[in-house]
Amino acid sequence: MSLQTVNDLLKKHRLVESMLQNQPVHRRKLVTSLVQKQHMVELNTLLKRLTAIEIGQILSSLETDDASLVWEQIARERQDDVLWEISDTLREQLVGDREPHCGVGQMSAFELIDGRLSKVSITCRHDLDTIRPIWIDLLNPTKAQRLLIGQHYGLELPDPAEMTDLEASARFYVEQDEIHIHSDFLLDREGPARSVPVAFVLRGDILFSVRNEELPVFRLQRLRARTQPGFVSDSRDMLLDLYATEAEYSADSLENIYSELELVSKSVLSHSMSDEDAARILADIAEQEDLNGRIRRNILDTQRAVSFLLRRKLLTSTQLEDAQQILRDIESLNSHTAFLFGKINFLMDATVGFININQNKVIKIFSVASVSLLPPTLIASVYGMNFKHMPELDWMMGYPFALSLMVTSVLVPYLYFRRKGWLR
Repeated sequence: MSLQTVNDLLKKHRLVESMLQNQPVHRRKLVTSLVQKQHMVELNTLLKRLTAIEIGQILSSLETDDASLVWEQIARERQDDVLWEISDTLREQLVGDREPHCGVGQMSAFELIDGRLSKVSITCRHDLDTIRPIWIDLLNPTKAQRLLIGQHYGLELPDPAEMTDLEASARFYVEQDEIHIHSDFLLDREGPARSVPVAFVLRGDILFSVRNEELPVFRLQRLRARTQPGFVSDSRDMLLDLYATEAEYSADSLENIYSELELVSKSVLSHSMSDEDAARILADIAEQEDLNGRIRRNILDTQRAVSFLLRRKLLTSTQLEDAQQILRDIESLNSHTAFLFGKINFLMDATVGFININQNKVIKIFSVASVSLLPPTLIASVYGMNFKHMPELDWMMGYPFALSLMVTSVLVPYLYFRRKGWLR
């Protein structure tokens, strides 16, 4: 429908041009300016409503002259997105050697030189022609960037934002000669703890990683590989070491949980605790419980990913030993998370117990007050009946006598129970 509308506008445009060939020059210029401007405004309005993919399909269906005319009506800020949707031939016809801008994301390629990783920043497709990377890392990539890498290496890179909807059984699979692994990595140093999805594609001797946030695991991995010769030897080594670093990072986070819970324990096991302190402690415990749960979930995900690589029989003997060591480390972390869950439950129960004790103290005050006021209430009720055979009603000191009797009925039980230690 959109293509037909564009063709109709272009036909009207050409029709006006042909009709004005025999008109005087001054009149031709006036009519051309008015009519063609109207057609271009309609075309521009239509293009604003279309997506970059739809505009690319329209340009690919038009003749070169018509495509050039339509291209001139595309807003400049959308031109880069449209250039990624058309063929290289048509792109050269429209803009010559101009390369579409990749966007704001970071694309990095890592080559292995003398046993160390060497980083190369990718800004355009020409940067890919002279390198032989073992790892290409895309941080917060745009669709244009994913298309750039995918077209050069002949694969399709997924969008990390779409991976959260995948079922667990669909996160590890083989497609032709590509191995796809979708894993979650822990991020707990910048704001609330959360899991960041990362897509790995292992094809040939190159590992591709796509993620939307910077992760401490990736920073540490790059640092080690750059400074330690022989730290990695190929793309599979790189992937295994990323999972090993994730296990180390999870272990560090568990140690931090231990430290936080030690501080909480000192507060919980103190002699007294106010309701405000209890509320703060409960919030701290809940935060540590959430972090511990995320760590357990992530290391389980890492365990499944490493097991998947083992089943595919793609690893060398040295890499197999590394993978087995990662699994052993994960097993030890599982026992630590289970211990922490028990400690968290104990501290939670102890804190709730202190809250109940504080509440019981308040209820105890009202209970003592209620019991203490029962005898004077009874005395007041008896004298309130004004029975005629009560001579003290006619005494001058009758009223003070009744008050003294009521006070005595309060003090005697109070002192008795206090002496027994029931009011402490």
